[in-house]
Amino acid sequence: MDAILALDDQLFRVINGQWHNEFLDWILPYWRDKKFWYPVYIALMAAILFQFRVKGIYLLLALFVTVGVADLVSSKVLKKTVKRVRPCNDPAIKDDVVLLVGCGRAYSFTSSHAANHFAIGTFLALTLGLYHRRWRWLFYFWAASISFAQVYVGVHYPLDVLVGAFLGMGI
Repeated sequence: MDAILALDDQLFRVINGQWHNEFLDWILPYWRDKKFWYPVYIALMAAILFQFRVKGIYLLLALFVTVGVADLVSSKVLKKTVKRVRPCNDPAIKDDVVLLVGCGRAYSFTSSHAANHFAIGTFLALTLGLYHRRWRWLFYFWAASISFAQVYVGVHYPLDVLVGAFLGMGI
């Protein structure tokens, strides 16, 4: 386990420390913010309701339950059980962290952003992806990019995001 955590720390330092550039420093704090995505969420819900009518209501309810379960397991069960400190709050490395957003006080493991967005992405890939096969990869890429942003901005370790992603996909 120590070797995994050492690799996790090393990968965090590469992503958060060495890969910074002006464009990503500007866009990724917005990219990971749920408010940034509200117009997309609203348009997606409208499109689902328009295309599927009454079935769209059930589809959206199932999507909300899926995300709710992912968020509950990630933030209320795993974070409170594991109690891993965020890199931006970890006394051993916090002075080295390039923090582009507020750090937050909640624990780090697992990333609820990753769990929730991979739950959304997987749900959409398995439902809408049946009708729009070429879009399947886009749902996963979107979730992965938001998850990557969590590490880049300094609030999660890569392992937090990876496990959050698998949790979201599993749910």
